Amino acid sequence: MKHPLIFICSPYRGDVDANTQNARRYCRLAVRRGSIPFAPHLLFTQFLDDSIAREREKGLEMGLYMLSICDELWAFGAPTEGMAREISEAERLGIPVRRFNALGGEVIADE
Repeated sequence: MKHPLIFICSPYRGDVDANTQNARRYCRLAVRRGSIPFAPHLLFTQFLDDSIAREREKGLEMGLYMLSICDELWAFGAPTEGMAREISEAERLGIPVRRFNALGGEVIADE
């Protein structure tokens, strides 16, 4: 049985502690729904410093590379600059983008 690989797209900068906790919750949501989450902002910030521009850019580039192997992108909350870049790349690659509010409720676009 295949478990979809989900790119978790959510804010990181600003309130880093709260945003990290939220990203962990979003990953748990993906697991509960039978998916495998990939949250680059949780992984890459373990060894790259997001406050250093070139390291932040390297993390974003690596995340975009990994996005290409994901089945879907799940975007949580209002898109930040980095999130907008990830969403745009997913759309360019034809990867489905699902949107959720900050609490994890799926937002269905008007048709």
